[in-house]
Amino acid sequence: MATKVDKFQAIREKIKTFPAAAGLYFMKGPKDKVLYIGKAKNIRARISSYFQQGFESATSRGPKISEMLSKVKTVDFLETENEVDALLAEARLIKDIRPLYNTDLVDDKTFPYLEVTVSDDFPGIYITRKPRSKGSRLFGPFASAKELRQVFVELQKIFKFRSCRLEIRDNDPKRRLFRPCLLFSIKQCAAPCADKISKSDYKKIVTDLIKFLQSKRSVVLKKLKKQMDDSAKNLEYEKAAMYRDRIRLIERLDRRGTPDEDVQPEVFASEPTEALDKLQKILQSKHPIRIIEGIDVAHISGSEAVGSLVKFIDGKPFKSGYRRFKIKTVTGIDDYAMIAEVVKRRYKYALRGEELWPDLVLIDGGLGHLHAAEAAFKQMDAPIPKIAAIAKKHEEIFLQGTNKSLKLPATSPARKLLQYVRDEAHRFAQHYHHILRTKKVLNKKS
Repeated sequence: MATKVDKFQAIREKIKTFPAAAGLYFMKGPKDKVLYIGKAKNIRARISSYFQQGFESATSRGPKISEMLSKVKTVDFLETENEVDALLAEARLIKDIRPLYNTDLVDDKTFPYLEVTVSDDFPGIYITRKPRSKGSRLFGPFASAKELRQVFVELQKIFKFRSCRLEIRDNDPKRRLFRPCLLFSIKQCAAPCADKISKSDYKKIVTDLIKFLQSKRSVVLKKLKKQMDDSAKNLEYEKAAMYRDRIRLIERLDRRGTPDEDVQPEVFASEPTEALDKLQKILQSKHPIRIIEGIDVAHISGSEAVGSLVKFIDGKPFKSGYRRFKIKTVTGIDDYAMIAEVVKRRYKYALRGEELWPDLVLIDGGLGHLHAAEAAFKQMDAPIPKIAAIAKKHEEIFLQGTNKSLKLPATSPARKLLQYVRDEAHRFAQHYHHILRTKKVLNKKS
């Protein structure tokens, strides 16, 4: 039997192969279960620090870390392009996997966005953690709210956009009588509220800002660097320092992710009470719809196939109920068989009475996917719960007992909730699938 020292010596040897680059590291226990996720500027140096001589001491490491290290069987890593990617990936993975020894980032705290309300007559620009559901252009999420607030001030000095929450309409004649706020007086806002700028001219401001946020920002930075150099030559050192700090802040705009790649589903959740009531009527259920479980599968040409299950309670994600399944019994491209495998593996526990049955099982897909789930329950000789499927292409909803799809309005609370569950199951499956393809470090037995 290997001794404790032998075990960690093997880990030390493995760590020598890790990159000296930014990314995530994983402490893994029995059956490859992830115990802890951390980020690092230098993966090899950071994780090596855990396994130096004297690690056994609870005094030197602290009881929690010593307890974790006593369970570690192996370690792994996931390299990222930079520290910002590592920070955003760490937050997402901790929320999804909920490792035993990660106490931070498991709540619903999110990273902020820069929001441009492009559908307004005079778009506002805001820092927000709760963007509008539609009619906005988002940039971010940003790694640091403090840095974003500092950059925001500098951007407003340059572009003079509005940041107030006033409802400003182009056809409102009273605007000419309105008194603008202090930001107009100090030349940090163009004051569309007081008709100090036309709609077309203000639109150009917003267009230029969006281009700036999308670009390398070289023109503005070049201008600021020239102003800094000129100030230094004129011995105006305080002004030169101001330009230097402004340059540094604007360069920090790159410390962000993208809305599509760094998804924060918690940000877009809505109040579910009305949706659940509507859903109960649509499903013709005698009981309230409280527990919804969403199922999806992901693969590329049948390889590295995975399934996901997400659980919602009272319309909100219950992360402890999320599960991942590496597809074991299906080869090739057969989404229906994969859905059936996930159903059988998930609900065998409910069939034994070890877990509760959900009020609704939602499948990401169409009528065929729904029938595959129904067939799986019948093969298990299990009671069939309420099952629905929602297809992404036309947002059609399929229910048991009919081949006709149900099309709810885009504004329907019930449709929005089903979309949220479906999108979360899809994201969870795709994220896991991406990790499997990148590096097999997060295998969670189910």
